[in-house]
Amino acid sequence: MRLDDVRVIDLTTLLPGPYGTQLLADLGADVVKVERVDAGDDARYTPPLTEEGHGALFDAVNRGKRSIALDLKDERGREAIYELVSTADAFVEQFRPGVVDRLGVDYDTLREHNPDLVYCSLSGYGQSGPKSGKAAHDLNYIGLAGLLDMTRESEDEKPQMPGYPIADMAGGSFAAFSIVCALLSRELGGGGGEYVDCSLTDPVLSFSQSVAPNAFMGEDPRPGETALTGGYPWYDVYECADGRYATIAALEPRFWQGFCEAVDREDLLEYHMTDDEAELAALREELEALFASRSRDEWVEAIGDADAAVDGVYTPAEAFGHPQVEAMDIVEEQEGSLPRVGFPARGEGVPDGPLEGAPGHGEHTAELLREAGLSAADVDALVEAEVAGVGR
Repeated sequence: MRLDDVRVIDLTTLLPGPYGTQLLADLGADVVKVERVDAGDDARYTPPLTEEGHGALFDAVNRGKRSIALDLKDERGREAIYELVSTADAFVEQFRPGVVDRLGVDYDTLREHNPDLVYCSLSGYGQSGPKSGKAAHDLNYIGLAGLLDMTRESEDEKPQMPGYPIADMAGGSFAAFSIVCALLSRELGGGGGEYVDCSLTDPVLSFSQSVAPNAFMGEDPRPGETALTGGYPWYDVYECADGRYATIAALEPRFWQGFCEAVDREDLLEYHMTDDEAELAALREELEALFASRSRDEWVEAIGDADAAVDGVYTPAEAFGHPQVEAMDIVEEQEGSLPRVGFPARGEGVPDGPLEGAPGHGEHTAELLREAGLSAADVDALVEAEVAGVGR
């Protein structure tokens, strides 16, 4: 899982693209973050801010990268990008369709400088279709993909915004996955470089596998009625005595049996997978009363090691302090800065320990230009242009 010899030129901002390239950096890739000369990535200044005044989100998804500040509307900046691209394996951009053509960093142009380049375009709706050039954010994408409609208990309620930006994170993940697959294909003899069109909407649509068959059969899945959205009382969220919540996901008979035995309610065994409306309603009432008799933590302790598919609902702060999360060792301490959520997998090939902190705006401009083979005079001129741009 090491990507130590892979160089990625990253023209993405805010969350989706930077999260995807962060995953690559976590595996050892040299990620070169190309930023505007005036202010850089907007996430640098987006609240919440750290004590040092940095955007906490920027620091979280730009660890270990190198930053270069270039004006791509200037011929010198474009020439510098071309030199960098000639040394790279992958290029990622997150503009609206058509912008890269105006900037001179489109796939056809860049492959003239590097025919083996893997080029990934990450956008909200993809490169084609009536919405391809439309401004949008995560909430719009999950709304179009059908996910937002399914976040409520019934059609009578307002759709609930998920607590995490699902389309952003899914899109970044799939971009990283696609880049690695294209690089692997190249290395296995599948050809040179290639163009990859990734959107933030497609992965959310891909996540719909549990309800898509119903939709394709003309049975529009409705919130609160499908197997995984509250249609079954044995797969639901219940309020506990302390106002917190617990989850039960006893889809398989053995888990339902484990639950019934753990709570000494074997009388409920026969109702698993019933399709009788009266029995379903009665069972839900029984479970509501049962869970309301103890606090969340008391339920977790009472279930213990039983195979019952029951657990608590935790806040993000509680989750990061949970013994299971601590055992997974995904939270990495950073000297002089906030902890970060590390790479979400473990294995011998995953680099150990945290990366260096997020780079300063244009911190590595001169270093990267020298590596690309630019002359000292050209490096000085571009660095001076960067300083002038920041001061505008």
